[in-house]
Amino acid sequence: MSARTIAIGDIHGCSAALAVLIEAIDLRPGDTLVTLGDYVDKGLDSQGALDILIKLETRCELISLIGNHDAVMLGAIDHLLSIEAWKALGGATTLQSYGDSGSLKNIPTSHAKFLRRCRLWHETPTHFFVHAAYDPERSLDQQDDATLLWQGIRDDVPGPHVSGKTAIVGHTSQKNGDILDAGHLVCIDTNCWNGGWLTAIDVASRTIWQADERGWLRDGTSIHRR
Repeated sequence: MSARTIAIGDIHGCSAALAVLIEAIDLRPGDTLVTLGDYVDKGLDSQGALDILIKLETRCELISLIGNHDAVMLGAIDHLLSIEAWKALGGATTLQSYGDSGSLKNIPTSHAKFLRRCRLWHETPTHFFVHAAYDPERSLDQQDDATLLWQGIRDDVPGPHVSGKTAIVGHTSQKNGDILDAGHLVCIDTNCWNGGWLTAIDVASRTIWQADERGWLRDGTSIHRR
């Protein structure tokens, strides 16, 4: 079988859903897995989610993008903003997952190093991947960080990119749990932490896998438990 490029949307501390999704995908040698960022905050087990991702680096080619919540966590670790400011943006549950809601001391160095390795974007001959959004008239290496990390697409979906490639994005949660497919852009943040699904997509075949924090898989029109 040919190698696949598979993207996973915003995880937000949903380690149980991530574990089920990885099992369902059944990663093969040569597969590339692109994670779109926002590994932490809001959900209950950011620590566990990062542990899973770090282990995945030994199983496949893992391309990890940084999300705005990951960047804020690094800002708190680097003392560029206060713990209270981070908690107000969703970091309270992240700190709780490390066992101390008021301190950074339990966050392993390996987790901070993983977040520092994350990229702002990734591209293949046919697709490109960013956390949030993009300027359709600028090449990827000329994009503004604020656009890549923070810009929502709920009210303004960017047009086709100048490269002609299909965009795979996250960040803007789809409250109904379904992906947003605009043809030139596919958004796979499907609101896992708030009762939705964690989504993975094989970008060539458009095969979709979805799992939730209860351990349920959503396979096309069917829903079943692993």
